[in-house]
Amino acid sequence: MISLRNFKNFIVDTVGLMVHGSRLYYAWVGFLLLLIAVGGIAYLNQLNSGLIVTSMRDQVSWGFYIGNFTFLVGVAAASIMLVIPAYIYDWAPIKEITILGEMLAVTALIMCLGFVMVDIGRPDRFWHIMPLVGRLNWPQSMLAWDVIVLNLYLLLNWFVVTYLLFSSYVEKHYNKKIVLPLVLLSIPMAVSIHTVTAYLYNGLASRPFWNSAILAPRFLASAFCSGPAVLLILLQVLRRTTRLKITDAAIFKIAELMAYTMGFNLFLTAAESFKELYSGTEHMVYFQYLLFGLEKNGVHYNTLVPFAWASIITGFIAFLLFLIPKTRMNWTTLNIGCVLIYASVYIEKGMGLIIPGLTPDALGEIYVYRPSFTEVAVAAGIFSLGALVFTVMLKAAVPMMLGEFTITRGRKASEPVEADPIQA
Repeated sequence: MISLRNFKNFIVDTVGLMVHGSRLYYAWVGFLLLLIAVGGIAYLNQLNSGLIVTSMRDQVSWGFYIGNFTFLVGVAAASIMLVIPAYIYDWAPIKEITILGEMLAVTALIMCLGFVMVDIGRPDRFWHIMPLVGRLNWPQSMLAWDVIVLNLYLLLNWFVVTYLLFSSYVEKHYNKKIVLPLVLLSIPMAVSIHTVTAYLYNGLASRPFWNSAILAPRFLASAFCSGPAVLLILLQVLRRTTRLKITDAAIFKIAELMAYTMGFNLFLTAAESFKELYSGTEHMVYFQYLLFGLEKNGVHYNTLVPFAWASIITGFIAFLLFLIPKTRMNWTTLNIGCVLIYASVYIEKGMGLIIPGLTPDALGEIYVYRPSFTEVAVAAGIFSLGALVFTVMLKAAVPMMLGEFTITRGRKASEPVEADPIQA
């Protein structure tokens, strides 16, 4: 039975950990707050002037915001790359760090909601899709399904993280009858959030570039590459800056799983490319615009071409680095591979997915879309908000995970922290 008094102390002491730190910690938080402020000012300008301050138009009505949203849904789904080996195969080296994947999922989902909000031209009408208040149009609307699964996955991960940390705080082992079913439930939930997001695209029959049966598995395969790439670098940073016991075996096992998913992602990309290029139908125009550019009225439109090939090449190089054991277990090449696969999927889910699906438009017009300063500033603010959320969560979580901060050894929020559990 959870004591309300203990839980209140947990909240107070957690806040105390979050607000106290070293100069470096304050500098990092201050830098993030500055970027959030810049993004907030840009968003206020967007609210005042309308979406005209973005580069989105009737021809390209989705852009940088929805591209980032789609990418971050994949990052949120990546937590199952820790859950499956930890709880399905009961692999101890990863089980102890699964909570970090859950925290990353919470952070990514908060950013997802942020990008959806800034993409809405009239956010004051958001209440229309709120249950009981508005009309969600469930189950007919795929957007309603997306709202439901994203919020349920956010609540699920938030509850698991909170419960595990509270158990550590009160110096009691967590109840497996509570945690195990929820953690196992997170596997189909993680699959569902990216599957439903893919259905939002391929359910649009008038958009041939997205109207593909393998779009959902492509989304999942790429997500299980990019999300773990973030985790691998994060785990190395935490191992150097904290006393968390993160073994080489855990990192290398995640890298090995990534090699399989990267190979599958490349295979699906090749299959889709073959279907488009070999069939040579009129629908190939969207794929042609992405990979080779289009000629219209004497003008060659090839804005996306360097991005598309950069995504393919960096993804293939990263796959080779993770496939070969010698390079996968070398820290330098491992980290290079993480950066490359992150860049590859980020381009694929952004410029390589949104723009070709809308260009040329229904009338054959080619509108060259480039994110405006407002869009970049707002996106930087949202990413900084995510980084801030993750930072303060780590600030409180690490000492609790280590058993260094408990209800008997805790400090009041007003007292300074003598030693920082993390330095950045």
